[in-house]
Amino acid sequence: MKEATSPILELQRQRMLLQMEYEEEKEAFQQARQAQGVERMVARGDAWIPLRVGRSYYNSLNQFCVEVYRQPVADDEEPLDHNFEFGKPVQFFKMLSDATPSAKQKSPNTQFSTLNIIGTVSYVDGDRMVVSVPDGFSVGDLVSLPQGQQLGIMLFFDETTYRLMFEALERTMRAKGRLGYLRDLFYSRQQAETFVFPDMSFPYLNSVQERAVNQVLRAKDVAIVHGPPGTGKTTTLVEAIHETLHREPQVMVCAQSNMAVDWISEKLVDRGISVLRIGNPSRVDDKMLSFTYERRFEAHPDYPHLWAIRKAIRELRASKKRGDSYHQKLESLKSRATALEISIQQELFGEARVIACTLVGSANRLLDGMHFSTLFIDEAAQALEAACWIAIRRAGRVIFAGDHCQLPPTVKCYEALKGGLGRTLMERIASEKPECVTLLRTQYRMHEDIMRFSSDWFYNNQMVAAPEVRNRSILDLDLPMMWISPPPTPPQGKGVQTDSSQKVSSANQINPPSLGEGKGVGTSLQNVSEAHLTLLALQAYFELIGKERILQERIDVGIISPYRAQVQLLRQLLRKNESLKPFRRFITVNTVDGFQGQERDIIVISLVRSNDEGQIGFLRDLRRMNVAITRARMKVIILGDRHTLTRHPFYRKLWQYIQALRSN
Repeated sequence: MKEATSPILELQRQRMLLQMEYEEEKEAFQQARQAQGVERMVARGDAWIPLRVGRSYYNSLNQFCVEVYRQPVADDEEPLDHNFEFGKPVQFFKMLSDATPSAKQKSPNTQFSTLNIIGTVSYVDGDRMVVSVPDGFSVGDLVSLPQGQQLGIMLFFDETTYRLMFEALERTMRAKGRLGYLRDLFYSRQQAETFVFPDMSFPYLNSVQERAVNQVLRAKDVAIVHGPPGTGKTTTLVEAIHETLHREPQVMVCAQSNMAVDWISEKLVDRGISVLRIGNPSRVDDKMLSFTYERRFEAHPDYPHLWAIRKAIRELRASKKRGDSYHQKLESLKSRATALEISIQQELFGEARVIACTLVGSANRLLDGMHFSTLFIDEAAQALEAACWIAIRRAGRVIFAGDHCQLPPTVKCYEALKGGLGRTLMERIASEKPECVTLLRTQYRMHEDIMRFSSDWFYNNQMVAAPEVRNRSILDLDLPMMWISPPPTPPQGKGVQTDSSQKVSSANQINPPSLGEGKGVGTSLQNVSEAHLTLLALQAYFELIGKERILQERIDVGIISPYRAQVQLLRQLLRKNESLKPFRRFITVNTVDGFQGQERDIIVISLVRSNDEGQIGFLRDLRRMNVAITRARMKVIILGDRHTLTRHPFYRKLWQYIQALRSN
């Protein structure tokens, strides 16, 4: 009896934890909007102001859209990041022009009022955003603000995603048939079923990657491709999808984020596979847009005819003369438009071999009634269980790919996290059914010494460096990892600003100033002294490499900090740094999350935290450090106060490991 009811009980528990997360996030959103003011929302990337309203139009999906533009920054200022992306809900607001936030303001500004206009981001590119708004919307509501008021747009609380996750859990609890079977299988120790056939050979894959593809092909129910950093997880997954399409007419490929969907979609297109992307990409370029549903729909030969019918419908509705034949004409036009729209849709879906979307996007009305033999979920270790069930209802079997030792799902409620909301479905199945998991072991990215620490701590020392990367380095006799630690923080807890002209003694040793952390924008932290020191360390290493070699070989650098405020500060300092100006196009500064799936020749990590209490905040999430360190091919430079950080066993072990490299 217990075995039969345990899946339902577990799903009920997931629903309870998700409810806690929902309430916590909604309350935090409301409080932040009231307390932060517009200045902080802009700095955090959650708002644009002032806005210029561009054209309005109906897009190919017959949604009414409005273009808005944010004010470009001055040439000597760093453009602010933003968190707007396809599918996110937004709300317009207005504020007095003399209250518009600026970089010089020190106090948060709350002189704004929201408009009762909520839309959805359809497209973002630089300083331009396209927002789809409800029918009946009047652009005049945006452009006819009273004298002295300015228009802005901010992120709105995302009720839709939570609603879809709650519905998915309820549907899964009630499910019979195949969905019910997968539910009971995933929440029990019951063994997953497999087909039996000889191994297939893939000469361009290594033996473990080959085994992973064969396991995917044999799986009747579920398989997991566990891909640590640099092990070719995407290559393996693309090959598994390609081989599956020899046996099935079409598959669905999902991921938690738009960025992850874009990445796997691009690799599939490069492999020659026809992909239909539901939703708009996060990186806007012709290649990415060319396989979106919206762009394909517009390019269809029958689309001009459909557009003409839709225009006729709008003109008829706007007409004040409504005779006896009005309803008859309207219904006839609507019927013709629907038939043509269905015809185009069927043709586009019929041509595609892969339907790609986010997990939430799998609930799109375009997919109503569709079912796939196989669902592939990439970066599955970043997705909440409930989000996975949104897509699983459309599938007969599920293939998970990812790494639960890298970035976890975002959970903001501590109690929900403690209760297990952060444990993913992939992690659960990997624990209960290890026979379904293939761990990719050979990595092709980084120097063996960089890999070894990650392998020891996170992967039970199972990782192996491919021969061609085992000793890769930029300089002869160079240390692949170094940790620059300043003297202890002064008693008052304030750091001393670094003189940007300070000289560095060698590539692996620097005379650092003392550090002190402080508040940045919003709730994030920054460490001004460490930011200066970060660029000094990079500058010193570049001097050893030599300008000509960096430019000729295009040696690239990633500067990473877990704190957004530090990232913004580093970008500002980099923009003003004359010594690094010739190399700026090779240097990327971002958060850990922003570097997921990427790699660079050199990685510089600014850890920020420096205090007498040994408080390290969310640096305790060691999976983020795993991501940061393993982005590097040849060199890792860590900057952080070891007296603060090494009170934690992970950072103590990391410090000792790097010191041992120096002494060998």
